[in-house]
Amino acid sequence: MSATILDGKALSQKLIAELKFEVDRLLKETGKTPRFVNIVVGQDASAASYGKSQKRAAEAIGIDYQFAYLPQNTTQKELLDQVKFLNENPEVHGVMIHKPLPAGLDFQKAVNMITADKDLEGMGVANLGKLMLGKTRIIPCTPASAMALLASSGVDLSGKDAVIVGRSEIVGKPMMLLLLEKNATVTVCHSGTSRVGRLEDHIKRAEVLVVAMGKPGFIKGEWIRAGAIVIDVGINEVDGKITGDVEFNAACVRAGFLTPVPGGVGPVTAVMLMKNGIETFKHQLGKS
Repeated sequence: MSATILDGKALSQKLIAELKFEVDRLLKETGKTPRFVNIVVGQDASAASYGKSQKRAAEAIGIDYQFAYLPQNTTQKELLDQVKFLNENPEVHGVMIHKPLPAGLDFQKAVNMITADKDLEGMGVANLGKLMLGKTRIIPCTPASAMALLASSGVDLSGKDAVIVGRSEIVGKPMMLLLLEKNATVTVCHSGTSRVGRLEDHIKRAEVLVVAMGKPGFIKGEWIRAGAIVIDVGINEVDGKITGDVEFNAACVRAGFLTPVPGGVGPVTAVMLMKNGIETFKHQLGKS
């Protein structure tokens, strides 16, 4: 067996075209263009890279995407004041805060202050609570990207045994909820899994496998169930090269569908951020 590669670059271009059509339609109807602001505290190399990918996606879609740069020594109050200012600006339709923040700043407190209908990343407690209830269209971007790639496989997830490796608030937990919404049977593995059962055993029965560990090549190809859909969310740098959490070449032999790293989840994530923002824009204009 040779896995079908789920090409995130190709999918992102397809989604960009669809979102551009939507933004053009809304511009004709309302005369307005979505405007998003990314708050960056201090100069962080990852902020520059991630922010550029977002800005490229925004420009391709027709979205006004801007940065609000704050100095390294920004206080928590100053950060919250910036969020408050953007919340109250009717010309701003979406707000996010780049992670990581400098030491001493509370990311979750700041994100929770973003009004729910401007929360681009869907990481505030209001939108996470709605996600729990299946009542939000604002979905954390990386899990949304993983779900879009799963959908692109054309496989019906209902009734499938799904295993998630990693239980972070950013990926693992939202992914669990999204897969449950699709009627998959979900197991979440984590650092305590070895105490109650072998990780390998869980993975071997997974028809759908989503891995977000941050450990390069930790998931062995031989563990993959024949024909499984494997979504590798891991991004690790090894000897100057980016690699995932799954042994890619070995997994290709057994998986039915597989995302590459790079070129899988990553390219779609920035587009999912834009999709969220278009939803916030429509809601604010009474078009949702």
